[in-house]
Amino acid sequence: MSQDPVIAPSALAFLGAFHLLDVRSPDAFEKGHAPGAVRVPIAAWEAAARAAETTLDTSTYWEGAIRGLGLDPAAPVVVSDDGRMTDAARVWFILQYFGVKTLVLNGGWPTLSGFPDRVAGIRPAVPTAAFRAHPGTGPVGLVDRTELRGGLGRAHILDARTSAEFIGEDLRRNARGGHLPGARLLPHADLVGSGGLKPAGDLHALLSAAGFGPGDHIVTHCDGGGRAALAALAALRAGYDDVQVYYLSFADWAKDESCPIVRDEQGPA
Repeated sequence: MSQDPVIAPSALAFLGAFHLLDVRSPDAFEKGHAPGAVRVPIAAWEAAARAAETTLDTSTYWEGAIRGLGLDPAAPVVVSDDGRMTDAARVWFILQYFGVKTLVLNGGWPTLSGFPDRVAGIRPAVPTAAFRAHPGTGPVGLVDRTELRGGLGRAHILDARTSAEFIGEDLRRNARGGHLPGARLLPHADLVGSGGLKPAGDLHALLSAAGFGPGDHIVTHCDGGGRAALAALAALRAGYDDVQVYYLSFADWAKDESCPIVRDEQGPA
């Protein structure tokens, strides 16, 4: 079984020295954050991942962006958000893809705010060397539109969007709506509970019920990356070890007219 990429607040004290990254807004960060925490400019990272010149295939850009956080390559990194888990999962996916040993704090900042004992267990790491990017070395890989289109018959696609998006009722900002051929719906909202991402056993049951079996090559997607990253986090936690993320997701797929889409089970659109 894959190592659990999610960490409980009570386990932080056992990590030793680590980096804590805060993915909340600047205002929320200024109102309160853990000692030593560094804020990730999530809006800039989201935009860069979608821009043609700075996609996740561009190691030079991301090496600089990650190095700017002041990480020690030898120390683990814990990512925390406002508790919704999608932003933390997004940053986790990017960091682990480039070779950073990364965990996600289950429940995010709300599990630390007001709990001085948990905050007291945080020992900020001190950088001792410059970070170097090693793309594709994390437990979850990256797939693009061309690769996924060529492997539709082999990939088990996990669609983490809503049911309305899946059947094509909710287009978001896309010209076409529906889902990828063979995709199975497992909305990201089903993966989280009141305390963050659900336990491994519950997640495994959800994935099994959705049709994912042992040894399946799972590719997650949503509309823009965050929910896809959360679904990959959930799959890894559930014990699946062959997982990739189609990070640019359905918005990227829908804009290419050569990519088939199924709308409300009525056939390609």
